Amino acid sequence: MNTIRVLLVDDHPIVRGGLRAALDAAPGITVVGEAATGEAALDRIAELRPDLVLMDLQLGAGIDGAEATRRIRQLAQPPRVLILTTYDSDADILPAIEAGATGYLLKDAEPADLLAAIRTAATGETVLAPSVATRLVSRVRSPGRTLTPRETEILQMVADGQSNQAIARRLFITEATVKSHLVQVFAKLGVDNRTAAAAEARRRGTIR
Repeated sequence: MNTIRVLLVDDHPIVRGGLRAALDAAPGITVVGEAATGEAALDRIAELRPDLVLMDLQLGAGIDGAEATRRIRQLAQPPRVLILTTYDSDADILPAIEAGATGYLLKDAEPADLLAAIRTAATGETVLAPSVATRLVSRVRSPGRTLTPRETEILQMVADGQSNQAIARRLFITEATVKSHLVQVFAKLGVDNRTAAAAEARRRGTIR
């Protein structure tokens, strides 16, 4: 069996150190490099040619893990990307899956489960944390009541305190389009204002 070459992408040195120690001790897996930002990850991939990237979602300054994943998957010979994060809201899961991540795991996973996920994802098979799989199945079973990825994205920005104007600018859409999305969000969540929508979406685990 060929050794799986892994690149670690996380903005916390302690986390990278712990992961490196765990992975390097496992048979058939070797850590070939580390990166603290999405941009650095792209540079390291060109240099190191890993088979799999273990990617955090929140990377501080610069592009986030979902955007880094999208850019990685657009490369000529892209490595697989396995998300390893603390976040399991729709606002985090959906962009990462849509960007092309092969798997989505949470940082509270058991070490043995992480190793198994790396080996599975390296073959191209999808690996999902149980809670993530449950959320995705729920979306499929009740599509009329779940927020679309765009609605989820806009609501997360509302919850982060951004105005309709700021959201429109960031997403390159009109304010009228933002308002239209929010009308749909309010209807699906059974609320009538932004504050209540954010509170209900947090209760459901739709946003952070």
